[in-house]
Amino acid sequence: MKLLDVKTVLDRDKDIQEVESASEYEVMKDRDDKTTKYAILSHRWGAEVSYEEMTGLMKMEERKRDEVRERGGYHKIIKSCEQAMKDGYEWLWSDTCCIDKRSSAELSEAINSMYRWYRNAHVCYAYLHDVEESDFPTRPANKFSKSNGWPEWFARGWTLQELVAPKQLEFFNKDWLCIGNKRRLAPILEDITRIPIEVLRDGLGGAKNLGVAQIMSWAADRKTTRVEDRAYSLLGLFDVSMPMLYGEGNKAFRRLQLEIIRTSSDHSIFAWSPRTPRPGSVLADDPSDFRDCRYIEPLEPHEFVERLVEYIKDNELSKRRKSSKFSTSVNPIHRRRLSQLKLRARTLSQQFRTFSVSNAGIQVSLPLVSYNDSSSHYRAILACSRIKGYHPHGLITIDLASSGSSFDRIFDITGARKTYPEFRTLHLTHHQDVNHVHHHFTLDDKNTLHYGFAHCGTFPRDFIGNTVTLSSLTDDLIILVYANEATRSRFAVALGYYLGQGWVHITSDERPATQEVRWTPWLDFAKSTYDRMWAARAEHARTCPPSSINLGCKSDLG
Repeated sequence: MKLLDVKTVLDRDKDIQEVESASEYEVMKDRDDKTTKYAILSHRWGAEVSYEEMTGLMKMEERKRDEVRERGGYHKIIKSCEQAMKDGYEWLWSDTCCIDKRSSAELSEAINSMYRWYRNAHVCYAYLHDVEESDFPTRPANKFSKSNGWPEWFARGWTLQELVAPKQLEFFNKDWLCIGNKRRLAPILEDITRIPIEVLRDGLGGAKNLGVAQIMSWAADRKTTRVEDRAYSLLGLFDVSMPMLYGEGNKAFRRLQLEIIRTSSDHSIFAWSPRTPRPGSVLADDPSDFRDCRYIEPLEPHEFVERLVEYIKDNELSKRRKSSKFSTSVNPIHRRRLSQLKLRARTLSQQFRTFSVSNAGIQVSLPLVSYNDSSSHYRAILACSRIKGYHPHGLITIDLASSGSSFDRIFDITGARKTYPEFRTLHLTHHQDVNHVHHHFTLDDKNTLHYGFAHCGTFPRDFIGNTVTLSSLTDDLIILVYANEATRSRFAVALGYYLGQGWVHITSDERPATQEVRWTPWLDFAKSTYDRMWAARAEHARTCPPSSINLGCKSDLG
């Protein structure tokens, strides 16, 4: 790694006004991070100094040199060197000027090595440019409103690994006054970052059962200037390497997950839950999808088997309570099936820990519980659970839909499920562009005009033209409302998709002719109809003849 020679940097800055010739100062040297005692800087980028500017400062014209020296980034380097010299260190590293970013190979090597460089540093100086007080902030403040109430340093993507990796980290305010260290401030830092105290004090090895999902959750609300850096800034935390491909966008985060899967058997990488459901790939789009995974931990095979038995007991007993007023004790047949399943699970325990990645998908063995109303939709049980909570087993589950030879991630599936899981080896879709089958309804509502009905609108989304498209990977529903203002009458058409079955249902807004009621807006009628149709979608799908709901079907509303 390239390191700044602290004494040379300070000597050059001191003598620079007195030097009239182009004197040479070798401010940067290559050193071994494992054998060199060095300090390292962590900060929020601003007007910085590049590698070529730092090494070629004396060769610049005076006006250009003065402009560089007046930048905030240059003052940070000088102050860092002064602090390093005060602490007895001869070498300093900064990500602004110690990487020659003109070389893509050097940049890639630096990014893949950065976590190690911060971990091997003897001390890390974390510069909080927006803290003016002489004490570390202990509660959220309005002046930090753009960064969740805390100094901006805590909202940036790269500073996550720069907080976790160093053994010793000291915080400095705007005026370079030390306002605390990581070990002493660990309780406050846990509140700010959601990182456990033991990790803050002892590194990643200090926590028990630390899983992929939990680490990802620490990065959920952090930001980077370039979208690819959302992934690249996490490489060291998962001890993986991969080439840098700026311009690939969100593909970088998917590549990161695949690299983690190749070296890990942690099922929690599939436990993400986005705020806006996105059916298809089992890989998350962004670290923010793991926001609610702070308390999820992976399970060892023997723990998973025991939790799985509890999961089945819990589901079986809940069904018996609903169907009988009498005893809810486990019957002998159920007990025997549990014993068989337990033996089967232990036999396959090693397969739970094995992932393989190919173009066909991510091969993994999982227990699947099928839905009574569909032969292609399943609930998969993952070998991970919530750390805190009141549920007896706490197991995390995800819903899947078979799509040819692979399985896609789906959301918001409801319906009765069978009790006993089936252990299957399957391929989970990891491509962004999955075989997403859509259901198309072509509407012909010309005859409604003949009877005085006009199309009011649709809920919850609009569509263009006369074709309504519904997703096949999740439960979907759209309501179309027609009204006759003259007769004060209206009806709604519900077009839905439930567990692989498309359906159509028409309902009217009926009331006695003598009843005087206020004519509510069509949108209110649409919303109430949506709620009723959503609750009854399973029944509508079962009673709607499959032959009448085909791709490109024509619904005549005459």
